[in-house]
Amino acid sequence: MIGLVYKSTGSWYTVKTDLGATYLCRIKGKFRLQGIRSTNPIAVGDVVEFELETKNDEETGVIHSIHDRKNYIVRKSVNLSKQTHVIAANIDQVFLLVTIDNPPTFTSFIDRFLVTTEAYSIKTVLLFNKIDAYSKETLDEVRYLAHVYRSIGYECIGISAETGKNVDKVKAMMHGKVSMFAGHSGVGKSTLVNAIEPGLDLKTKEISVQHSQGQHTTTFAEMFDLSFDAKIIDTPGIKGFGVVDMEKEEISDYFPEFFAIKQNCKFNNCLHIEEPKCAIKDAVDKDEIAYSRYRSYVSIIEGEDEHYRTDNYN
Repeated sequence: MIGLVYKSTGSWYTVKTDLGATYLCRIKGKFRLQGIRSTNPIAVGDVVEFELETKNDEETGVIHSIHDRKNYIVRKSVNLSKQTHVIAANIDQVFLLVTIDNPPTFTSFIDRFLVTTEAYSIKTVLLFNKIDAYSKETLDEVRYLAHVYRSIGYECIGISAETGKNVDKVKAMMHGKVSMFAGHSGVGKSTLVNAIEPGLDLKTKEISVQHSQGQHTTTFAEMFDLSFDAKIIDTPGIKGFGVVDMEKEEISDYFPEFFAIKQNCKFNNCLHIEEPKCAIKDAVDKDEIAYSRYRSYVSIIEGEDEHYRTDNYN
């Protein structure tokens, strides 16, 4: 039997067939994907083949193979630095929710996420949430960030999951597609999903005042069928986003504004760090490339952990 993975809880997978039947499945023995050292060999969105077995009058499935993925979102595993964690697979587009404060989303996180989606050619839309609650100064920050990312080619939408502002616009973009929603805990993913499809009634929690971070409400990624010919993958809140499986020489290819001018560098193998006559460093000096983007690039090249700094927009 062939089915689509809708939920993963680590040891059990919820798999749905084309006929709409849902089965709890597990992996038989050791199951590893070639070339991926992953904490979770099967992810939400994977197409798998499985066989049914009956034990104690309970019918469950045993997954024995996985179809090739067209793409996936992967990051460094939090606890196992040499392994990766596949968040979801076979995605048509990602909506990355961004909040300026309560909790803050810094450009280092945004840029690392975008590098990964660029690497797998996954369309990503930035949703600046909670704009109903921002001061004039904070709204100016939103406009500046939206300008930075629009100039690169990313679509940016200001939304309010609470008031419904531009929710219909997001909903229209989801028709006929598998969309993944991502972002830090507390940015409003579950609230937005509930606004798009009230019948799902996903759990939401208040922001922790002490730490200005959301409390984790989604433990595992899960896919949902929506009422308007769309699928959504709701993901756990992501605290940090480590870039994996990339050579230093290729990382600039996933910064579109870098890729557009890198051929003008003096050296073909320019890493845009210390080399002379570097077109990218010149563009940063002329404010043609945002310094925050260049700083994110350098931190990835140098293998630094993601920065959480209050001056991230400068």
